[in-house]
Amino acid sequence: MSTMRTVPTRAAVLELKAERVVVGEAYDFLDEKRLLLAAELLRQLAEYDRLQQEFEQLRRQAVTALLHAVAQHGLQGLSVYPAAAIKTAHFETETRNFMGVMLASTRLQLVDDGATVTAACPSSEAYACQQAFRKLLEVSSRMAGISGSLYRLLVEYRLTERRARALENVILPEIEQTLHAMSTHLEELEFEDVVRVRLRQRQTGN
Repeated sequence: MSTMRTVPTRAAVLELKAERVVVGEAYDFLDEKRLLLAAELLRQLAEYDRLQQEFEQLRRQAVTALLHAVAQHGLQGLSVYPAAAIKTAHFETETRNFMGVMLASTRLQLVDDGATVTAACPSSEAYACQQAFRKLLEVSSRMAGISGSLYRLLVEYRLTERRARALENVILPEIEQTLHAMSTHLEELEFEDVVRVRLRQRQTGN
């Protein structure tokens, strides 16, 4: 918006002031939105960190269980040990809308369908190993949903931040500058009119 692009009239000044109010309200909305997005980002990130710590703990337990199972069956024996049946497993996703961003809560439901093949040499070590890696799958599925939500929140936050800064640092200053220039020009015109009227009054009075 150029300072002299609009003809400086009272109507133009009033119109520009109304535009300033609208732009100001838009900025207030974007400012509030980015604060809410930032708060949700921190909340989701805290939950992700919590799950990541849980995942790391379960990973260490799974490694220990795997070592015990290998010690019991040997690497070759464990490699042919019947895997747990997860044919009925399904991925559940719940979504909600937050400030225009889709947030997802995911969970892998592992249901025992009773079709597990009986091992030739079953052992508590092998069963514990299966359960340990099963828990890893469940936690990682929840982390996957939060990871996607974090990505979408970050994209929306950056977009909102750019828009808010554009209004704050570009649009609003341009409006203020234009209003100041137009108001100053109108005041100068009014001053010239007043001087002209007084000069005529003096001339007619003489």
